[in-house]
Amino acid sequence: MGIRFILMVNKQGQTRLAQYYEYLTLEERRALEGEIVRKCLARNEQQCSFVEHRNYKIVYRRYASLFFLVGVDNDENELAILEFIHLLVETMDRHFGNVCELDIMFHLEKAHFMLEEMVMNGCIVETSKTNILQPIQLMEKTS
Repeated sequence: MGIRFILMVNKQGQTRLAQYYEYLTLEERRALEGEIVRKCLARNEQQCSFVEHRNYKIVYRRYASLFFLVGVDNDENELAILEFIHLLVETMDRHFGNVCELDIMFHLEKAHFMLEEMVMNGCIVETSKTNILQPIQLMEKTS
């Protein structure tokens, strides 16, 4: 398994979306998120977007007011994960217009649905924006 978790966090460090692909208790998740968010938000833009924390490699990228953090195994390709983050943002941009924190907050189920279409059991299974968004568009047509 490559991806262990995906977090979307605002500039204040508040988690807006969290998706885990391994079991962690609520206390473990809360502690892990706090540690990782503090570590990543404290870094400046001149530093690289990869951080090692515990037994994870954290790959992150900032888009506007949101930080996208992905926890992966230590042997995972960092550049491939950065490309995945970019694909996720482009997919959300295509659906929401210019994705922002409020889109994630008010349409959390759609954001989770996009992630579920892209990642299954920690493995990236879909990279086509059209294929990712098609089920969401079908659901919106019927309602």
